[in-house]
Amino acid sequence: MKQLLIILFASLILISGCVSESSVQVISQKIDVVAACKQLCQQEKVKRDLSNGPCLSNAIAEDWVCDVAHSPRIEADNNPANQCSSYGKEAHHFVEVDTDCNFIKEY
Repeated sequence: MKQLLIILFASLILISGCVSESSVQVISQKIDVVAACKQLCQQEKVKRDLSNGPCLSNAIAEDWVCDVAHSPRIEADNNPANQCSSYGKEAHHFVEVDTDCNFIKEY
């Protein structure tokens, strides 16, 4: 029910013209990047242990990294060895998923 309300609300905003085309493109890109990160996480989860919160991709999309973390964060999440090295350099946005590949946040 909540998802239906969100879709209806977003549709109303789009119909009313309150959101620019570029804003819609940004939202669409974020949705795609989050989906790609979750998919990569599922693939990696069967290959290796994700409990230390590793970086899954330094380039999941242009200017984006995909990182595993814990919610709430644990000390391992703050270890540079477990973080995406390109974040803050080549990439300026990140997606975090938990060890079960559930979305935590994007920035």
